[in-house]
Formats: sequence, structure tokens, C-alpha cells
Amino acid sequence: MKNVEKRTIPVLEMSCAVCAANVESTVRGLEGVQAANVNFAAGTLQVEYDPAVITPAVMQQAVQAAGYDLIVEEENVAERQEQEQRKHYRSLLRRTIVAWGLCVPLMLCGMVWMHEAWSPWVQLVLTLPVLLFSGRSFYLTGWRQARHGKANMDTLVALSTSIAFLFSLFNTLFPQVWSERGLEPHVYYEAASMIVAFVLLGKTLEERAKGSTSSAIRKLMGLQPKTARLVEADGTEREVPIAQLRPGNRVGVRPGERIPVDGVLIEGASYVDESMISGEPLPVGKSSGDRVLAGTINQKGAFVLEAQAVGMATVLARIVEMVQQAQGSKAPVQRIVDRVSAVFVPTVIGLSLVTFVVWMAIGGTAVLTSALLSAVSVLVIACPCALGLATPTALMVGIGKAAERHILIKDAYALENLCHVDTVVLDKTGTLTEGRPTVTNWLWLVPDSERPSAQAVLLAAEHRSEHPLATAVVRALESESVQVMTAELSTFRSVTGRGLEVESGGATYWVGSRALAEERLSALPAGATGQAERWQEAGMSVIWYGRDGELVAVAAISDPVKRTSIEAVRTLKWMGIEVHMLTGDGRKTAAAVARELGIDHFEAEVLPGDKEEYVKRLQTAGARVAMVGDGINDSQALARAEVSVAMGQGTDIAMDVAMVTLMTSDLTLLPTAITLSHRTVRLIRQNLFWAFIYNVIGIPIAAGVLFPAYGVLLDPMWASAAMAFSSVSVVTNSLRLKWRKS
Repeated sequence: MKNVEKRTIPVLEMSCAVCAANVESTVRGLEGVQAANVNFAAGTLQVEYDPAVITPAVMQQAVQAAGYDLIVEEENVAERQEQEQRKHYRSLLRRTIVAWGLCVPLMLCGMVWMHEAWSPWVQLVLTLPVLLFSGRSFYLTGWRQARHGKANMDTLVALSTSIAFLFSLFNTLFPQVWSERGLEPHVYYEAASMIVAFVLLGKTLEERAKGSTSSAIRKLMGLQPKTARLVEADGTEREVPIAQLRPGNRVGVRPGERIPVDGVLIEGASYVDESMISGEPLPVGKSSGDRVLAGTINQKGAFVLEAQAVGMATVLARIVEMVQQAQGSKAPVQRIVDRVSAVFVPTVIGLSLVTFVVWMAIGGTAVLTSALLSAVSVLVIACPCALGLATPTALMVGIGKAAERHILIKDAYALENLCHVDTVVLDKTGTLTEGRPTVTNWLWLVPDSERPSAQAVLLAAEHRSEHPLATAVVRALESESVQVMTAELSTFRSVTGRGLEVESGGATYWVGSRALAEERLSALPAGATGQAERWQEAGMSVIWYGRDGELVAVAAISDPVKRTSIEAVRTLKWMGIEVHMLTGDGRKTAAAVARELGIDHFEAEVLPGDKEEYVKRLQTAGARVAMVGDGINDSQALARAEVSVAMGQGTDIAMDVAMVTLMTSDLTLLPTAITLSHRTVRLIRQNLFWAFIYNVIGIPIAAGVLFPAYGVLLDPMWASAAMAFSSVSVVTNSLRLKWRKS
């Protein structure tokens, strides 16, 4: 199998959505590249490639040949991209100020002193710096695109301003050509200059607004310290850059400092504020052996930790990477926009030529000026940027807002699908309940003399089990000092979905569900059965422990329902979403929990495979299902559902398995995620509608369709203003979600 590597690489020098399509097609055409997606709003390339065939450096060379650039360095990529973005913004701002500073006197000359003989020459002098300094990038990029047989928005600006300028220059140098024919030689320097000024203003505002859409990712990145205090073998400390740390290094952390890496405390103790990652507001006590995460804040004591994960391997770095990849991914609806963008500029150039030809065919040389102005207006008013920005800006804001609320959304597909969910299936343990089960009652059915050895075997067996209830049994037995006696196990076998069985001292011991007990016993003792049923009616889980054909003990385990689970279920039902619960517990326990939560549909005593079948049945009935679980024993059902949601608490497995990860134990994040999905998809539709409508209405008006009836002809200057406004309005509309408080 090929070794496929996935990377997100910043792209430089893109000016519009067509540029993004050009970079994408260039990279996709390279040997060894499996997939490539460019997000214009984020300025990133997501690429999957075979490192044995191609390297990022080769991709960079191909992209540079197409007139763009990539940042392929592995270290400090985010900082470099941010520096380049700031540099680009400052350059845009400088050129915009120069353009507008010259356009104001230029407009006065063109409107107040337009009939003065000296006016065209002054306008020419004022126009040259606007075109050659402020608008220089349009002509350079347009020329590079033309050399490669491609075109983008810069091509449209370069063509339109060149036509207006050259026509005006001809009229300035040779006015007699028109005056001899009884026509006044008009100049349109102000149109050429104002096109550049308005386009630059729009790009400057757009760039600033785009910076706001990615503020969430910058906040996450800001949690990572730049330096760490490395503890040497002799106990001395020295400050080093984060990039120099390696797993196994000892790192000192003082009160008030951010923890630089993921690791385990080896000296000292403290309280750590983990709210930025876990969402839990209270500081968590940490002592020797406890794990701490990069980006969290040490509050009180000083300690030394041993680094386990550094750099891009930390939980924080993986969260940042996940959010970046999600923001850079494409929603299914974006494919339509990509197809439109691919033919947009050539189509607009064609429409501009048609406009000129139609005007000339109807009016002849008498309307040459109007024909040229209309053709230029068509070139200027068409805007692929509004289309290209419509989806990614909304996605960046939506996914960023979700990350700020401790909701990690893996990609645009998940975000778009989440709003279509009408049924939510919830695993019980750890999702609806606290996930920290506790043994509350024991019923021992063997003599006191036999109990210690039976407890020792049970402890040894449950130590090897990964089930949450096994952890509760281990804690309960260890609290009774059972560990003083040890038991040797000769075999260990997991009975899928029912429990486990071990051999010790020539006897077979088993522990698990009632179904397992019924398999191993000819009949259940009436007293034990009655007690177990009473526990189950109180909402407790029951485990059965036996030796060969004899019942040794029955235990009641309580896992309280989280207060937030009740609120989350209520909110989901209010939103019109049907809620289901699945559990491996007995029916009476499941019924008690469902009753407490207000859940009408539940299934008890289910195995992992049964959960998948349950989801499949709902889908067959027409439901669009979101499955919520812990990402491990629910993996089959998670894979089957339209949207998989993991209760993550920042674990690696949860982030890998699910489309959506709720980083905290608070289930109310689920309705929040669904609401964000609805709002984001609504924004995408609004943006696409206005972007399409803008071009559908704007291009015919620019071509002069209103002139025969109303005598209205759109000046190229106002056409460029309308084009700039369209892009800015799309980004601003997306930012409404960011500014929304609720």
C-alpha cells in the first residue's frame, strides 16, 4: 500500500477564487499527488501525496511557475504565513492610500476642468502612478497568467484599465481624429484610476475581514508558549525554544506559566487550569504521575514534568491542525462554485467582446465611446471573488466559532451534514452519565472465609478488563485493601458484550451481565434476583460474579446521570430531533435512566454490533442519524451514522474516530453544534445567492441593457465600486456569525 502523507500548506500571491482553482489544478496535475484542495479564504492548500514520488519542494516549483508560491518549511509555518499576510495587507493599504490620494484631484480635473486644454495632460500625469505603482500587481499577475494560457480577476482589471487608459491616451495625443469628425475627444483616465482604487479598497477591506475569520485559529495557536525551561541532568534550568524539546526531556514549570508540552509530572504538585482545552472551569489538582497538556496554565505550585509529546504531537497542536484542516476543507456545495469559477473569466471576456460588437453593430462609430465603456464595465463588474469567498469564509467562521466553544468539527462535510440530522442516538455510559461508575452495594453469597480469595481473583480479572464497570470494581476492592492478597490467573478470556472469564486455582471464574450468569447457572438464586431487580429499578447497573456453576456475588454499580444531559435531551427534543439511547445494561436499569432523562426510545443489553444494526434500522426508516459515543466501543455505530460525534475530553482516539468531537463532558454542546451548523449553512446559501444574483444582474446592466429604455449606462468607475462591494459584503455577512453572542 502506498504511503500517503497529508499536509496543509499556505499559499501566497492568490488574488481571487480563480487563482485558487489555478493552484489546485497545477498541483493536482503533478505525479504522486492523490488529492489537492485550495481554500481561497484561508489561503491554504490541502494536499495528499506519496512522499516517495513527490516532495512539497517540487510542488512549490510548479506553483511558482504558475505565478504563485507555497510556504513548504516545516517549522514556524503559521508565523511565516501570518507575517506574509501582514506584509501583503500593509502593501495593499499603502497602494490604496496612494491611489485614492491621486484619484481625488484626478476626479476634480475630470469633472470641474474637463473642457480645459491642459486637463487631459494633468489627468495623464496623475493616472500613471496609480496604474504603475498602485495597480502594478494587476498587470504583472495578468501577464504571468496569460503566458500560461490562464486568466483570473487580475486579468479582468488589467484588460479593463488598459483599454480605458489607451483609449484616453490616444484621445490626448490625437484629439483631431475625433474633432475633424465633429465628435468631442473624451478621456477616461479617472475611470481607469478609479477602477484600480476601488478594487484595491475592496481587497484591503476583504483582507482585513478575512483576518477576522481566522481569529479562532490564531487564539488556539496563541496558547502554545514559544519557549520552555529545560531542566538539565545537574538540576539547572535554561530557557530553550519549544522546537528544541524532545520526548523524555525534563521541563520546569513555574506558577502562572503555560505548560509548553504534553507530559507527566515527576516532581512537585499544583492545580492546572485546563479550561482552554477541556472547557471545565475548575482547576484540576495534579501530582506526581498525572498527565498535563500543552497550553494549559499552571496556577499555584511549581513542578517538573517529563515530556511525552512535543511540537505537532501535542493535543493542542492536533486540535489546531484539525481546525485548520476543517477550515480548509470544501463543503459539497463548493464543487458547483469551483466549476463556475473555472470558466468564469474566459466567459466574462467573451461577454465583454460581445457587448462591444453588439453596440458597434447597432450604432456604428457614433457609439464607439459607449461601446468601449460598456465593454470595460462588463470586465470590471464581474466578480469571481464573491463566489469564491461565499462558502469558505462562512465555513472558517463556523468551524472557528465551534472550536472556541470546545467543539471540534473534522471537515466541511460534517458541518453541512449536521444540520440535516433529525435523530440522535446516544450511548449511555460516559455520554449521558458521569462516566465514573461506583460500586454502591455488594451481595456476597459465599462464606466469609472464602470471600478474600474470591475478591482477589475478581480484582486480578477486572484489572485486565477495559470496561468502565470493571474500573469501578477495581476501585471498590482496592479501597477494601484486597490488594494485599494476590491471585494468579492461568487464562483470561473476554466474552464479547457479556463479560469475561478466567481460570485460577483449577476453577473457572466469570463476571459480567445477567445473560452470562444465566448461561453458567442452572437457575439464579431467588434472593439475588430480587435484590438485583430492585437495584435496577433504582437505575443502577448490576454485575454477576460466579465460580464454575455457583454464584459468588452480585454488585450494584451507580453511574449518576449528568445534570447537563437532562438539559441537552430537552433541548434536542425542543429542536424537533428524536432522541434514542443505547446501553449494554439490563432493561430495568435502562428504563430508569431513560425515564430520568425524558428519553422515549431506548434499547438495553445491546452488543457493539447491535448498536450498528440499530442505527441501520433507523436509517432504513428514513432517519438521518447522528451517533454519539466514546469513539471506541461505539466505533461500528459511529462509522454507520451520517454524523459521528465523540465525547472527547481531548483524547486522541476520539479526535481520530469522529467527525465531531465534543471536547468536554457537557452534552449541551451537541445542540450548540447543530445550531452552529444550521447558521453556517444558512450563511453559505445567502452568500452564494447574493454572489450569483450580483453577477446575473450586474453584468447585463454593465453591458447597457437599460440604455434603450432608460438611457442608463453604467460608468466603469461605479462598476468597479460595485465589484469591490460584492466581495466585502460576502465576507462581512459571514462575520455576522462570529459577532453573534448566542
